[in-house]
Amino acid sequence: MTAISATEAARRFSAILDASRRGETFEVMRGGEHVATITPPHRANGAALIEAYSSIEPDEEFADILEEVHKEMNKPAEIEDPWGDD
Repeated sequence: MTAISATEAARRFSAILDASRRGETFEVMRGGEHVATITPPHRANGAALIEAYSSIEPDEEFADILEEVHKEMNKPAEIEDPWGDD
C-alpha cells in the first residue's frame, strides 16, 4: 500500500486510478491522518460464487420446488396447428 497526501491524490488522480486498476492500493493522508483508501475494484469470479453457496445450509423444501420448476420449464411444448385444423 502506498501512502499519499490528499494534495498529491488530487494532482495525480487519473494516474492513481490507472495504478489502482492494475492492482495497487493507496492510503490517502491529510494532516498525517488516514482519510481514505483507494483500492482496485472487487472482481467477482466463480470461486467467490462457490464460496458463497458453500456457506448456505441446504433447504430440502426449496430443492423440491426448484426441481419441480426445472421439470416444468423443460417439458416439451405441445405444438398447436396454427390454422385450427384438427
